[in-house]
Amino acid sequence: MTTRLPFRSLLLISPLLLCMGLRQSANAQQRGKFVSSANAPLTTEQVVENLVKRNLERAQALHAYLGTRIYQVEYRGFPNDRSAEMVVEVKYQSPGTKEFTIRSATGSKVIIDKVFKKLLQAEQEALAIEAQTRSVLNNDNYNFTLLEQQNTPSGLMYVLTVEPKIKDKFLYQGRIWVDAADFAVVRLEAEPAKKPSFWTKNSEIEQAYIKVGEFWLPVRNHSISEIRLGGTAELTIRYSNYRIMSKEQISNLSTVEPVRSVDTTHAQR
Repeated sequence: MTTRLPFRSLLLISPLLLCMGLRQSANAQQRGKFVSSANAPLTTEQVVENLVKRNLERAQALHAYLGTRIYQVEYRGFPNDRSAEMVVEVKYQSPGTKEFTIRSATGSKVIIDKVFKKLLQAEQEALAIEAQTRSVLNNDNYNFTLLEQQNTPSGLMYVLTVEPKIKDKFLYQGRIWVDAADFAVVRLEAEPAKKPSFWTKNSEIEQAYIKVGEFWLPVRNHSISEIRLGGTAELTIRYSNYRIMSKEQISNLSTVEPVRSVDTTHAQR
């Protein structure tokens, strides 16, 4: 029982990680009207207004995509160190359908079964309207403060703090970087608004996004959790091989096979 606590802590943080991915998967660049000023910098309210408006437009723009993910966990601590990796193909179709195909899984069988596969199940559950409403980045769920503007190699960024109005497993507190041209979150550093469990002392989350055509999609998610019994659990998700598709294109594809069992005969226990 004790040896599973670190892995359960990683799983409990998954609703927050998943909603981050869901929220930004619709970050298309749209050329609609938005608040701007040629003579003065934007206020916090104007940045947030633009962000919310563009997110609403983008939510209707992404019809479907295919992609690849690599899940990795490194656990160091009591009673022994463990690690695992799983490669998954993803098929997404608007408004809320995801299908997963596990291509390979190696390492600790406990992590594969109790973390990776549970993450996939939890992600499908997080597509529910209630979960998305509770996690959306807007004034209903968060208080925002504009800290500064940063000039980066990829362009101007607005840096804001985000503070959740309630302690909820779908919300986080920290900083976000908003692209000044697209008004899309391209990076965040945060911690859960609500601790995943008693056994987790601290959790830190970083997420980055990459622009694929007219869309911003997750490229890397990294979280480190300190375990109260001693040790750390590190979860990394890498996203690649995106293919943006229309409704017609995705409909013509053969159905992606559902999540299946993987031979872990030689996996660690």
